[in-house]
Amino acid sequence: MNFINEAIEEYAESHTSAESALLYDLNRETHLNVLIPRMLSGHLQGRTLSMLSHMIRPKNILEIGTYTGYSALCMAEGLVENGSIDTIDLNEELQPIIHKYWDQSPFKDQINLHIGNALSIIPTLKKEYQLVFIDADKENYMAYYHLLFDLVPSGGYILADNVLWSGNVLEKPEEMSESTKAITAFNTFIQNDERVENILLPIRDGLTIIRKK
Repeated sequence: MNFINEAIEEYAESHTSAESALLYDLNRETHLNVLIPRMLSGHLQGRTLSMLSHMIRPKNILEIGTYTGYSALCMAEGLVENGSIDTIDLNEELQPIIHKYWDQSPFKDQINLHIGNALSIIPTLKKEYQLVFIDADKENYMAYYHLLFDLVPSGGYILADNVLWSGNVLEKPEEMSESTKAITAFNTFIQNDERVENILLPIRDGLTIIRKK
């Protein structure tokens, strides 16, 4: 994933507001004790998610892909009073670390964890989401997008993570893995979707910001 110049990334982080002590501890424990810690959003992207959430001021947030709960805590910082987050993940084994840190946060009563298949859970949600963050299995990005699109109002935002996929989106099509093909297909679809405006930012592993018209 470290295909962006590490010195530039370190410089960017050193000129970005610090993560909270709670987020720092969660970040550290994830890297020490959890498999594939690079899946965690981390300092720079976490502050980006927080900033975007503060700008949007959502009443409801939907996250697909909870991991250890770092990104949910970041986005919760921008919720309006009495706002909430629904976050979905398949992996029930991470619940102890998730709740260890959520329970220490001021947002513990505003974050709802759903364990299961997002493709089954999303149709059961009966809310309007002003902010959505997609950060799960790449092969299903398109399916998630289509399922949740009508839950987002005009002027709402959808964020998609890992859209540069460690730079693999630049590979020749015949050399791409299935995950890379899925990401490039998603990127192409979003670029041509006239219902939205979009910008792909080279933050960490690539973050696309999509605004529904």
